[in-house]
Amino acid sequence: MNLDFNQVPSPGYVVDERLLTKNLEILKSIQDRTGCKILLAQKAFSMFALYPLIGNYLSGVASSSLFEARLGHEEMGKEVHVYSPAYSDGDFENILNYADHIVFNSFSQWKHFKDRVQRSPKKIECGIRVNPEYSEVETGLYDPCAPYSRMGVTKANFHPEWLDGIDGLHFHTLCEQNSDALEHTLQIIDKKFGKYLKEMKWLNFGGGHHITRPDYDLERLIRCIRLMQEKYGLEVYLEPGEAVALNTGYLVSTVLDITHNGMDIAILDTSATCHMPDVLEMPYRPEMIGAGKPGELDHTYRLGGPTCLAGDIIGDYSFNEPLHVGDRLIFRDMAIYSMVKNNTFNGIALPCIATFNETDGLRVVKRFGYDQFKNRLS
Repeated sequence: MNLDFNQVPSPGYVVDERLLTKNLEILKSIQDRTGCKILLAQKAFSMFALYPLIGNYLSGVASSSLFEARLGHEEMGKEVHVYSPAYSDGDFENILNYADHIVFNSFSQWKHFKDRVQRSPKKIECGIRVNPEYSEVETGLYDPCAPYSRMGVTKANFHPEWLDGIDGLHFHTLCEQNSDALEHTLQIIDKKFGKYLKEMKWLNFGGGHHITRPDYDLERLIRCIRLMQEKYGLEVYLEPGEAVALNTGYLVSTVLDITHNGMDIAILDTSATCHMPDVLEMPYRPEMIGAGKPGELDHTYRLGGPTCLAGDIIGDYSFNEPLHVGDRLIFRDMAIYSMVKNNTFNGIALPCIATFNETDGLRVVKRFGYDQFKNRLS
């Protein structure tokens, strides 16, 4: 059975469960070979309709807030790990109801909440996020180890005398990277924090591991995991988000109008700023089925969204045939950082959310209307 994009409501996200399962099988193979635990980082992909499927392969979820922790607890029901740069008193009391692991960004936050964790009737393991002051991330917006970063405790600010009650250390230095960057980071972690790892139960490698990318070096990743397991007797966690749903989703859009101003311009029912904000934030040019780079094919168009933002531009694409009003355009890799970051700027409706598999075919999981726009306002 083939996925017929003409049957997907436009605009609409659709996740191909066959592709998602292939990713999950790769991740599970890493768990099976090493005994590590891999968590879904919900900040990248929170499509909870698929949590039962994901939970068949992974060990739980990584959460960045109370709401993510609750979502993972209620919809997947496996391990719930939480990290935030800072917790409010009110949120923390509720997080205690859902979390199995809580990672603190500073020793001051650990001291502030330590008694509450230890009084909790639920056994919760706690960790400290460290900042090795080393990363290979090229885009500053996504570099957690940039100068003056608020993320994690540097060696100069590490207080071993406050480690009582701490079960593990956490670091996150990667962004869409291969395992060579992880290997380099571990060398720094070992040098700066190795003597404290001897006292720990676990080490969390954080996220940013592009494990399901075709060129990813899986064997190097396995060596990295085993190194920490064998040297320090640690349980190892990883928190990939993108790798779980990488290249599994599409955003279906429709051409609404074609204009000309120095070049041909196609206006779509899909917005960069509303429906794929990372296109502007990263920034990047998403791939499209059947399209090429500007000038590569016979007909080049600039694709823009329907909002009043002048910069609501998706990018320039070329096609073998001229575009027409009503044509369907299909953007690739639109599962990650799309649904979790979209918005209703200008009152633009959110795309529907759909899944596809061989048994059920195309299934529209959710449609959004005026109520979703109105109810987030006052």
